[in-house]
Amino acid sequence: MRTRTTKLLASAAAVTALLTLTACGGGEDQTLGGIGSDTGTGAGTDGGAHEGTLENPTKNGGVNGNAPKDGTAFQKLPKAGTIAAAARFVNGFTKCVEITTTQAGYKYWDQDVARYGENYSVVERGSCDEGDTRIFMIKDMKAFQAAYKDDITKKAAENRGSSTTGVVIGQDFTVGSTRSTAMAALLEPRAGLLTLNCHPEFQPPSGFRKEPALVDGCVLTDYRKS
Repeated sequence: MRTRTTKLLASAAAVTALLTLTACGGGEDQTLGGIGSDTGTGAGTDGGAHEGTLENPTKNGGVNGNAPKDGTAFQKLPKAGTIAAAARFVNGFTKCVEITTTQAGYKYWDQDVARYGENYSVVERGSCDEGDTRIFMIKDMKAFQAAYKDDITKKAAENRGSSTTGVVIGQDFTVGSTRSTAMAALLEPRAGLLTLNCHPEFQPPSGFRKEPALVDGCVLTDYRKS
């Protein structure tokens, strides 16, 4: 009789412990960045060493976290949120270990400031390592595309520039490099970036993408030739 009573008491204690654990949220991870926690990456924050990489594609401050699977070509592009996240993402495909956002150590500072005026909606610019690759954070990508199209239209009228070149873009950042190998790496399918081409005579070879951009007269493509 005593043995049966002891077993009943032990069983009741186990049930009580389970109910208490469930009431406290023990069934879900509430402390390690789980749903409903306040330890995950927030808007405008830095989510750690792996933020902005394929290993940590967070929505705000990471890359591609809010890209809809059934969205347009533009909506599926990577979105960074911060220049730190964009730099880490770029470093996954071409060297961008360190990012410089001040004139000191920025090889093309004057050239980039002169080129990307207020109408381009550039809110922050950074230079990777030795300066061959640069990243530009964009506030309004439609405004950026419109400004870029105007520039290309002027060059085309003067027979300047090439119809097969363009700037590599994500949803809220663009990347440019003087190294053709870097630009090619950023257009690999696993990177998910595309080239914005606004040349009126652009026609990619068969098999390459040609998707609508945010402004008429521009397209998004995975084809680019230096």
